[in-house]
Amino acid sequence: MAHLIENMAYVGATPWHGLGNQLTQNQPIEVWAQQAGMDWRIESSNVSYMAQNQRGQSLILLFEEQRVLYRSDTHAPLSVVSQRYQEVQPLEILEFYRDLTEQAGFELETAGVLKGGKKFWALAKTGQTSALKGKDVSNGYILLATACDGTLATTAQFTSIRVVCNNTLAIALKGQNSSAGVVKVPHSTKFDAEKVKQQLGISVRAWDEHMYEMKQLSQRKVSQTEAAAYFDAVFNNSSLSIADQDDSIIQFYRNVATQAQSNPTTNKAENKTEPNGRAMSKVMSMFNGQGRGAELSSAKDSAYGLLCSITEFADHERRAMSQDHRLDSAWFGAGAALKQRGLAQALRLIA
Repeated sequence: MAHLIENMAYVGATPWHGLGNQLTQNQPIEVWAQQAGMDWRIESSNVSYMAQNQRGQSLILLFEEQRVLYRSDTHAPLSVVSQRYQEVQPLEILEFYRDLTEQAGFELETAGVLKGGKKFWALAKTGQTSALKGKDVSNGYILLATACDGTLATTAQFTSIRVVCNNTLAIALKGQNSSAGVVKVPHSTKFDAEKVKQQLGISVRAWDEHMYEMKQLSQRKVSQTEAAAYFDAVFNNSSLSIADQDDSIIQFYRNVATQAQSNPTTNKAENKTEPNGRAMSKVMSMFNGQGRGAELSSAKDSAYGLLCSITEFADHERRAMSQDHRLDSAWFGAGAALKQRGLAQALRLIA
């Protein structure tokens, strides 16, 4: 199967997906561009189409309302867009970090191209780091990504990565909407790197508030009933509050474990619920000791452990066609949405 990742570069340990070119630290932006496969430009041309006149002669005509975007190096097509579309170049994503790495102590850690050039990103460590009890360390990052196929606005996002399991979690400010801590620039607007940095600067407190929330979650002990209700709410959008759940849901998990080992085609109802059932059974077992770092004092039997089970599942265990599809989902797609639901439900436990 072809990889989604066209190319990628990284520093430090090999990423969990095992893909990319390893660089030594403090490489210039130009080296990153070459090794991450981002040393090309998005070019465009008016859309044309072929028709025939009444005499059967072929005609090539222009459709002036649309443009086709293509790669400057391979001339491979990327997408068809309107004349108003404002593309962002791969090198602009890396240039965003030039002054941050040269003057503010940031360090580029990964950068790369997905889907043949339709999506590209760079991730840099901010230098912010915190530890919960049990030496459970998380580091702060800024992820900048964009796409030219209509699937993603240019997005700058504060991100937390838990070291023990390499789980990623987008950071949102406590008590604010889900867009806090993130800046999105639609492609109808020209990307202004300095303006984005200024907007992100307003949210510098996001890291401290995020780690304060994680500390509160690590101190909030949960029962098996609460854990089961939490996973039910995350995967099934349960409308019942966790406090309203009872021990009957524990029996559900026992039934799921039994179903997973038996023939899944016993009846249509079981088939319908089995995908979420298996996922919930998996995260419950991860929470109960099988997850990375699950036995650390910060995570064991705590609301923080519940959240870590969800992030680990989304990043490492959730079914995916390949590791690069998993990366795309964990950062930009269904996996990222699952983690945000997990965070929202966890914060309800300390509200």
